[in-house]
Amino acid sequence: MVSAADPRAAAAGVEILNAGGNATDAAIATMLALNVVEPQSSGMGGGTFFVRHDGTTGKLNTIDGREAAPAAADGKWFYDAQGNPLNHFAAVPGGRSVGVPGQLRVMAMAHAQSGKLPWARLFQPAIRLAREGFAASPRLVNALVSYSRHVDAGTRAIFMDPTGKPWPVGTIIKNPKQADLFDRVARLGPDAFYSGGTASRIVSTVNNAERNPSKMVLSDVTTYRAKARPPLCGTYRGYRICGMGPPSSGGIAVMMILKQLERFDMAKLGRDSPVAWHLFAESSRLAYADRDMYVGDPDFVTVPLTGLLDPKYIWSRSVLISPDKSMQDVKAGTPAGAPPRKRVAPSETPGTTDLVVTDKTGNVVEVTTTIEGPWGSGLSVDGIMLNNELTDFDIVPEKDGYLVANRVAGGKRPRSSMAPTIVYGPDGKVRLAIGAAGGSTIIAQVAKAIIAVVDWKMSAQDAIGLGLIYSPGGTAVAESGTQAEAMVPQLRALGEKVVVGPLGLKANAIERVGGRWVGAADPRSEGVAMGQDGSVTVIERAKMPANRPSE
Repeated sequence: MVSAADPRAAAAGVEILNAGGNATDAAIATMLALNVVEPQSSGMGGGTFFVRHDGTTGKLNTIDGREAAPAAADGKWFYDAQGNPLNHFAAVPGGRSVGVPGQLRVMAMAHAQSGKLPWARLFQPAIRLAREGFAASPRLVNALVSYSRHVDAGTRAIFMDPTGKPWPVGTIIKNPKQADLFDRVARLGPDAFYSGGTASRIVSTVNNAERNPSKMVLSDVTTYRAKARPPLCGTYRGYRICGMGPPSSGGIAVMMILKQLERFDMAKLGRDSPVAWHLFAESSRLAYADRDMYVGDPDFVTVPLTGLLDPKYIWSRSVLISPDKSMQDVKAGTPAGAPPRKRVAPSETPGTTDLVVTDKTGNVVEVTTTIEGPWGSGLSVDGIMLNNELTDFDIVPEKDGYLVANRVAGGKRPRSSMAPTIVYGPDGKVRLAIGAAGGSTIIAQVAKAIIAVVDWKMSAQDAIGLGLIYSPGGTAVAESGTQAEAMVPQLRALGEKVVVGPLGLKANAIERVGGRWVGAADPRSEGVAMGQDGSVTVIERAKMPANRPSE
């Protein structure tokens, strides 16, 4: 089974499963197809976190394919000529925001570790889509209308008419340069991307960008490697929750939200209780404060993971949460092993895509992959978009004399919110695999869904569709048009500062129910869950505003 953000991508994964491939093979094929049909969200020019459960051995492994800063990058990478820091939106367009891409290195490492079919076979569905064409979807056209002002001429030539207007929904889009690139990589392997012409064009494109030119060199690209990282695991009410460790903050923040809520009877409160959502908002604020303060690339900074998940520390944070009133001021705590830090406000942009694959052997793969914001940096090479991932760094490297954990440095990987997660039931078997897109909302989306499945006994499909209270700081956002909006008066009565607004949410999941896999996809999206027989999970689509935040 495959759950993905676009039905054509899910079909690509199913094609590979039916050709005898396993979950790893199908996940790679699905990622490649998403490159083609959802180019605004992910691609070979971006990065990936990969989580895999081995159905035979029960072992879990995770791969970090986060983009890396060029060696020349330093703490003032995003400062202007006058020595002033750029704001986030000024830093996004052009070359300076582009990190060395990691997606393809993750695919290659995963395939070497656990793939089954020949490497080249996995590229065939995506090459076919790019060369023969695919129909422009409503979400793709909306991303062009709303978020493509910064894209380059090469991108406009593919997705827009000669007047600069996006092609309408249903137009057949072809991307022959992308098909040619995929064909080379299929035949020659990942070095066809990381060395030679493509690598040289990446360096030239970012260094000669009209806005914010970079200082990347060819060796930045040729030396990039994906990294095997230890998974981050913890327990919640007898369930084992596993995901990515740093440089992702997703795994640690999801775990902290859950653990801080464990002393409250969320099941008894129920999904319709304003108090339950108030508690969720309060726990979120504490977890986001700690992740903002302490999480960064562990190869460059000390991340106090053991201290953050220590039961005594979790308790010290949890007791700050009251069911009767909201905290007036939320600050990061001081876990054991934490270096002196200062917290600065993060500046992530909603974007990204997620996919889940299971196979007949019981293997489970959960992948979140991204180019960061919609259309990334706006630059493209060989038919693929280049990321703007480096704007996930904190632009100012120090505050009040203290270094910021997520500051820019050469070779460093920026902190991420991506949270591909596998949940094991009390019986030790995989119960749920879930991930999401949408910038820093990813953490809240995944934590919300786990609570809904574990405490409120909801299906994964209903858990994903449940409206969100997103509370990363002082003011929470109640997702408009959902049950969350109706709770705003009660939440305000508890002291919560809440506004109502759209959120760029998009999650995918597969769960095990009664010994069989059941797929789920976000009703806010165009995503589907597709079985090997071609059957598609029935999803009642939510009515979302056309210009909601991109994801």
